[in-house]
Amino acid sequence: MQRRAFLLGAPLVVAGCAGGDSVWAPDSAVNAAMFLGTGPKALTLYTMRNTGSGNGAHSSVLIDASQRVLFDPAGSFANARIPERNDVLFGMSPKIEDYYVSYHARETYYVEGQRIVVSADVAERALGLALAYGPVGQGSCTRAASAILGQLPGFESIRSTLFPNTLRNRFALLPGVELTEYREADGDDKSVAAAQIDASLKASP
Repeated sequence: MQRRAFLLGAPLVVAGCAGGDSVWAPDSAVNAAMFLGTGPKALTLYTMRNTGSGNGAHSSVLIDASQRVLFDPAGSFANARIPERNDVLFGMSPKIEDYYVSYHARETYYVEGQRIVVSADVAERALGLALAYGPVGQGSCTRAASAILGQLPGFESIRSTLFPNTLRNRFALLPGVELTEYREADGDDKSVAAAQIDASLKASP
């Protein structure tokens, strides 16, 4: 599970959707997993794209606010050691973020991460919207991601859409977006990556 990351530029200016069931980790698990970022507040839009056609298959948003969480609407990434509340994954340290990206990147799909630095208020607003959104049904990942982003100050150009590439392209027009591309040569069976990630998490202190 070797990952290659390519930084494609500074200012630029599947993973399929499955789920919908309500999940609610207890306070004890969420509090124990909470990860507080040390860098600037930021949002990262992840888009999973087909390596052959470039078509988008899934959208998610990493939110670096008072804590680091991932809004992964209708996503398939899950592990008992990563608490979840209705498509919000807690404890998103850089290590767990790497696991998430590696889980999705394989021979048939690559992952694009579009990161933008935001104010603390905007990041906190995004966190609140993600926590309040509720479970997302199959096929609605990009609608949910775009709905949250479009409510943020400075993101008014992000209109509701069902299409990952449309959201990705609109996000790219925001000033200060930094794009990184992740590729791996793993086989298409994501259960193999999930098992490797689980073994790594179990071995961690």
